[in-house]
Amino acid sequence: MANIQQRGDNSYFFTISLGKGADGKYNRATKTITVTDKMTPKRLKEYLDHEYLKFKQEARSDSYIAPGKMTFVSFVEDWKEKYAFKELSETTITNHLSILKIHILPGIGHWQISDINQSLLVDLLHNLKRQDGSERPLAVTSQQSVYTTLKSIFKYAKQLRVIKEDPTEGVNKPKNNKVVERELNVYSLEEVTVLLDLLQEEDAHWRMFMTLALVAGLRRGEALGLEWSKVDLDKGVIDISQTIVNTRNGPLIKSPKTKTSKRLISLPPSVVSDLREYRLESMKDRLIMGDRWTEYEREWVFCTEDGTHFYPTTPTTWWSRFTERVGIRYIRLHDLRHTSVTLLIAQGIHAKIISERSGHSSIRITMDTYGHVLRTADEEAGNTFEGLFSNKSRSK
Repeated sequence: MANIQQRGDNSYFFTISLGKGADGKYNRATKTITVTDKMTPKRLKEYLDHEYLKFKQEARSDSYIAPGKMTFVSFVEDWKEKYAFKELSETTITNHLSILKIHILPGIGHWQISDINQSLLVDLLHNLKRQDGSERPLAVTSQQSVYTTLKSIFKYAKQLRVIKEDPTEGVNKPKNNKVVERELNVYSLEEVTVLLDLLQEEDAHWRMFMTLALVAGLRRGEALGLEWSKVDLDKGVIDISQTIVNTRNGPLIKSPKTKTSKRLISLPPSVVSDLREYRLESMKDRLIMGDRWTEYEREWVFCTEDGTHFYPTTPTTWWSRFTERVGIRYIRLHDLRHTSVTLLIAQGIHAKIISERSGHSSIRITMDTYGHVLRTADEEAGNTFEGLFSNKSRSK
């Protein structure tokens, strides 16, 4: 067929006539597809005819937009429907959509996709701002996320031959020019003691939620995803094997992002004792609810009155209101996890053990994140030896 031409071993070029335009010129739509599956000549012809017919119907419909005239925001809709929603995980899609809304579409959404070049993307990345309105540049990790989103969209656009060249191929991924230590905002041991006392006056589920965040260093989603079947009160161990995250379609129960995030965490006897009491209270609450209890498939450690798990943002909202109400210094809920790690370091626990307990993918992440705290602990250890040897010198 003249309108289907082979361009390479597995590449085929479609041409559709769109008739004469208002300017008197004949217009056409083109598309290149790549066939990766092995097929017999007869099967290949049937496949190409089918794909050509689909493209013909699309090209001659009112919704068709010629690639050269397609704006970036229009192509993003195509990318979402035909690629992102089918190929990517819900959490990845949610992150991409958030980045598009906040950082990308306001800057280049109105541009025709064929006119977007390397210079425009470099300027976009260079001028990224924080949402809080401060003059500080956006964190490098956030800049890298913007770059990754752009890369996914333009790679797909090139694959469909909407653009000839991918402009992100000429743009360097943002990176630190030097190692910049992250300043951790954590509670001191004295502040933790005050916090634990204040939590004794709160509802049992929040008292235990915040206690586990501190003692076990749990991420918010890990605590939300904890079920009683994963709590071994006899051995004093909790099994972290799932998390609850927020997506564009609401809460999603999923496995942790990495293999190392799945882990067993030992708890101190006092916390195990508190968990036993909390477990009994939870069982009594379920009996009181009777028919109003709606969750029968899972038994969440932290749940609403009817047994369903908390919405992912609920603990963050409660924590913010709690710190303001009791007058304790505010740090992010996630910073309780950082506080947990720094307390372990202060106790002289080896970085390898801390890395495994925290679910880091490598000890390198632990060292990079808590490098300053680890060096301080090392200096204190060195001072211990100095005290030993100085006493020995004075005894001579």
